[in-house]
Amino acid sequence: MELFDLHCDTLGECLKAGKSLFQNDMQLDVRRGLFLSPWVQCFAVWIPDEMRGSEALQFFDRAVQLLDQESVSHPELHRIFSGNDLDALKPGECGVLLTVESGAVLAGSLEQLQHLYQCGVRMMTLTWNGSNELGGGVRSSSSLTPFGVKVVREMERLHMAIDLSHASERLFYSVVEHTEGPLVASHSNSRSICPHLRNLTDEQFCLIRDRGGVVGLNFAPPFLCQKGGACAEDIYRHAEHFLELDGEKTLAIGSDFDGTSLPEDIYGIASMESVYEIFLRHGCSEALIHRIFFKNAYDFFHSL
Repeated sequence: MELFDLHCDTLGECLKAGKSLFQNDMQLDVRRGLFLSPWVQCFAVWIPDEMRGSEALQFFDRAVQLLDQESVSHPELHRIFSGNDLDALKPGECGVLLTVESGAVLAGSLEQLQHLYQCGVRMMTLTWNGSNELGGGVRSSSSLTPFGVKVVREMERLHMAIDLSHASERLFYSVVEHTEGPLVASHSNSRSICPHLRNLTDEQFCLIRDRGGVVGLNFAPPFLCQKGGACAEDIYRHAEHFLELDGEKTLAIGSDFDGTSLPEDIYGIASMESVYEIFLRHGCSEALIHRIFFKNAYDFFHSL
């Protein structure tokens, strides 16, 4: 099967734990995922809310250094910088697309955005749950700051995807107001199905849809099912709702592996075939599943 996953936290967790990206005992490693072909994985460098300034920058740089080392040691890791790199992806390789989770990594400096881009970052989540120099996350009511406006405009100029997962509602609509291009929610579900602040309202989903963006289904149990006891079937319930909103060209996968606990019947990257089979059992065509699991995200990043 094919997979383009918009979000995992594995790279940063490997850095903190001194583990290998290629082979480890976490929810995702490259070795276990190579049954997927083609496979493109967005590896996020998560910057916690308490990490700021030079500490955030240094953590990002150390994560990039680890990724570079792993890419040299394991040729199965195929770095993605452009659409041409996506085209060049071969069977038996993992396409590695570097992202950042939280604009705190910029340490309030617009010049650092160019540094991120040169390191291969092609998508940045503007906030985590709290506020940073760009604006407010879901636990804040802040909108885009003046600095945040400069950042999103520069991201558009660089063709770096603007990721609105974790954004407060005020920040979400402020980004819509100050940008023109496609927007992303890399790992967010439907608030109509599960009323969690991290999930998208129908209006937000449709705004991303109408901008030509993508939304990745998140496997985190609190975002799947309000009552607890989430299972893989709940992923389909969110997908079904987004599809009812004409989201067949918008919907994607954003697992959040190694950034969350998982539903009781999902164990990590090796479980992706069983998630795929749930969509088949519900009568989705293989063409539609191909869109959700791979093509929508592939087309989006190929066009950046």
